[in-house]
Amino acid sequence: MADVVCIGAHPDDVEIGMGATIAEMAASGLDVVIVDLTDGEPTPYGTA
Repeated sequence: MADVVCIGAHPDDVEIGMGATIAEMAASGLDVVIVDLTDGEPTPYGTA
Protein backbone atom coordinates (compact mmCIF):
# COMPACT_ATOMS: atom_id res chain seq x y z
CA MET A 1 0.00 0.00 0.00
CA ALA A 2 1.28 3.47 -0.87
CA ASP A 3 2.22 5.99 1.79
CA VAL A 4 1.27 8.95 -0.42
CA VAL A 5 -1.13 9.19 -3.39
CA CYS A 6 -0.90 12.29 -5.59
CA ILE A 7 -3.83 12.84 -7.96
CA GLY A 8 -3.80 15.11 -11.02
CA ALA A 9 -6.34 15.79 -13.71
CA HIS A 10 -3.87 15.57 -16.59
CA PRO A 11 -0.48 13.93 -17.21
CA ASP A 12 2.37 16.04 -15.75
CA ASP A 13 0.05 18.14 -13.52
CA VAL A 14 1.34 16.53 -10.34
CA GLU A 15 4.97 16.50 -11.46
CA ILE A 16 4.89 20.17 -12.50
CA GLY A 17 2.94 21.30 -9.45
CA MET A 18 4.79 19.40 -6.74
CA GLY A 19 7.67 17.51 -8.33
CA ALA A 20 10.25 18.62 -5.75
CA THR A 21 7.96 17.59 -2.90
CA ILE A 22 7.39 14.18 -4.48
CA ALA A 23 11.14 13.72 -4.97
CA GLU A 24 11.79 14.63 -1.34
CA MET A 25 9.11 12.24 -0.08
CA ALA A 26 10.46 9.41 -2.24
CA ALA A 27 14.04 10.12 -1.14
CA SER A 28 12.94 9.92 2.50
CA GLY A 29 11.67 6.38 1.87
CA LEU A 30 7.97 6.97 1.36
CA ASP A 31 6.17 4.96 -1.31
CA VAL A 32 4.63 7.59 -3.63
CA VAL A 33 2.01 6.84 -6.30
CA ILE A 34 0.90 9.32 -8.96
CA VAL A 35 -2.58 8.97 -10.50
CA ASP A 36 -3.51 10.80 -13.71
CA LEU A 37 -7.27 11.00 -14.21
CA THR A 38 -7.08 11.46 -18.01
CA ASP A 39 -4.70 10.31 -20.73
CA GLY A 40 -4.09 13.85 -21.96
CA GLU A 41 -5.59 13.32 -25.41
CA PRO A 42 -7.75 16.11 -26.79
CA THR A 43 -11.38 15.04 -26.95
CA PRO A 44 -13.27 17.02 -29.60
CA TYR A 45 -16.10 14.43 -29.61
CA GLY A 46 -16.70 14.14 -25.87
CA THR A 47 -14.76 12.67 -22.97
CA ALA A 48 -12.34 9.82 -23.38
